[in-house]
Amino acid sequence: MEFLWQGVLSITPQQLVMYVVGGLLIWLAIEKGFEPALLLPMGFGAILVNLPLSGVIDQAGAGGEVTHGIVQWLFQVGIEASEAMPILLFIGIGAMIDFGPLLADPRLFLCGAAAQAGIFLTVLLATVLGFDMKDAASIGIIGAADGPTSILVSQVLGSSYVGAIAVAAYSYMAMVPIIQPAAIKLVTTQNERAMAMPYAPGRVSRRLRILFPILVTVVSGLVAPASVALVGFLMLGNLIRESGVLPTLTRTAQNELANLITLLLGVTISFSMRADQFVRVETLMILCLGLVAFVLDTVVGVLFVKALNLFMPRRKINPMIGAAGISAFPMSARVIEKLGQEADPRNHLLMQATGANVSGQIASVVAGGVILQYCAAHMIGG
Repeated sequence: MEFLWQGVLSITPQQLVMYVVGGLLIWLAIEKGFEPALLLPMGFGAILVNLPLSGVIDQAGAGGEVTHGIVQWLFQVGIEASEAMPILLFIGIGAMIDFGPLLADPRLFLCGAAAQAGIFLTVLLATVLGFDMKDAASIGIIGAADGPTSILVSQVLGSSYVGAIAVAAYSYMAMVPIIQPAAIKLVTTQNERAMAMPYAPGRVSRRLRILFPILVTVVSGLVAPASVALVGFLMLGNLIRESGVLPTLTRTAQNELANLITLLLGVTISFSMRADQFVRVETLMILCLGLVAFVLDTVVGVLFVKALNLFMPRRKINPMIGAAGISAFPMSARVIEKLGQEADPRNHLLMQATGANVSGQIASVVAGGVILQYCAAHMIGG
């Protein structure tokens, strides 16, 4: 009967820590509603992969043959070998996005670009703290508030901290309503938050809506070729939506495809949350650096709009709109609307914030491509 106790006796202190981490993620998903579609399977997966001799990861049999575990197999096929899961998820995300508010006010493109500055500032900080370039670049992308991009970049670069980066990216993305208001209030005044921005939607033609995802893909591919997989699948989903001839496929991409890939991605990424890889001092450092990146993106976005307003005597932009330039869609836009309402109940900023927010979706995947391209050149040059 001793074999019945083998599992219990094989549990390590590090694995006990991971059970707590998994339970915390499940609690955040259920009790707090933080990204439940991903944090719940990720938390449960963290428990599964840390059970001693777990059948969800590869095991060597008595005769030396290897029994393939489902989670490890999904990781090797869906993320390690092809990065398929995070890329396919972009089809669903693209099908959900309406670029109309952005096309109606092209100035908001600048907000999405500026709000990515925290990524590159954090890369420099992580390098100073001793992380090598591939890990520093992977950590910095957490600031994009874009989980799939964070997973893909860290995996392509071969970072040793894929699990910690994924947990940080999705946790902070889920906590946008907590983190962003504090960061925004730190660099704005009550009067600035109350600045009115009357929404006068321009006429965005169907032709422009169809051409936009195609043009963005081509331009991004020429500027940052490494971003083509990310941007291309995001824009494919949007093109399916805007074409108007594939309503069933649009609904499938928005719902069944996005939900299924999110579920599988959450369970699969937990393979990188095994105790021997996750329970390190570096993991705590990554969580801290991820928060720094997130706050810097928010603050730089606000400060950029303040500077931009100096050159625009008319039609000024509410500085908070700059903070919506991160990729956390649509949560960040809702935060800006709420803060605007708190400052002045007559102030409605949702449409403008949405425009900046979808701009951040594009900018974050382009930033991911730029980092991949730079690191590839750096490694070759090194």
